Amino acid sequence: MEDRSHGLALGVSFLLLLIVAGIAQSDREKNKTTMVSHLPGFHGPLPFSMETGYVEVDDRNGVRLFYYFVQSETSPAEDPVLLWLTGGPGCSAFSGLAYEIGPLSFQPDSYTDGLPELVYRQDSWTKVANVIFLDSPVGAGFSYSATDQGYKSCDTKAVDQTAIFLTKWYEEHPQFLLNPLFIAGDSYSGLIAPPLTFQVAKGIEMGDKPLLNLKGYIIGNPVTDRKFDSPAIVPYAHRMGLISDERYEIYRESCGADTGMNRNIQCKNCHDAIDKCLKGINIHHILEPECSSEHNGNSDSGRMLLDYGNAELGLSDISSECRVSGQET
Repeated sequence: MEDRSHGLALGVSFLLLLIVAGIAQSDREKNKTTMVSHLPGFHGPLPFSMETGYVEVDDRNGVRLFYYFVQSETSPAEDPVLLWLTGGPGCSAFSGLAYEIGPLSFQPDSYTDGLPELVYRQDSWTKVANVIFLDSPVGAGFSYSATDQGYKSCDTKAVDQTAIFLTKWYEEHPQFLLNPLFIAGDSYSGLIAPPLTFQVAKGIEMGDKPLLNLKGYIIGNPVTDRKFDSPAIVPYAHRMGLISDERYEIYRESCGADTGMNRNIQCKNCHDAIDKCLKGINIHHILEPECSSEHNGNSDSGRMLLDYGNAELGLSDISSECRVSGQET
């Protein structure tokens, strides 16, 4: 299983290189775009319109952000434009294109060796929206800088450069200026999308050109503030019936406001007990089984969707202390 997963990872990396081979070999000193009609691993022409390209966002350091743009499969002239920012920070936008909301997906079941097979996803967001998948910040995916200084980034700089990207992208795609614009993303993008939306809205108020038809932002499972994000897991688990009222009351009495890293011993013991209650639960979608691989150990960062066939919740092993009163598992 480990060899198969390693081979698939190498195949995906090779596929990414093939996708942008033409662009990488072209003159990247200018904003280049390429229409992509075929992809390695996909049988036949793509059933949607996809453009790839670079946009310069820092001419002093030669910082250029790479993007995939997939037009809506319904009504490109009228459907919204969605800027999709992947989390990380530093994850390639290709993950959004092929793993999350895009029109492509891998076929892992049939993979044995070599180039992985790409298939068309029927429930893509591109059915109803024009989606820009952006490699941001610089260094993510195929976005690059001509200087070492240009790679020095932070959330504020990522927001500024993404705002510049939008302005220049619309200058090259004026036909989409009247379409509603939404800034979207997941995970770490929860720290980027709101201030980016604010900056774009501020530019609109000041009359900056081109005038964008901004409607709002969309974020899923976002990072906001670690002071609030991590402690929110316990009340969420309680409200969703994953831990009992009794267990939750013990948590509140033991931890109170002390939900940070410096927990008292009673609070730590309470968290350990709750962790056992939530063992085997997919924290990203509690109605779906957690898929994990034995060789990845118990760390959260090691949990990957590799072993599709061996995942099971094991609800019968949950102790009575975890159960909601009056219900059996």
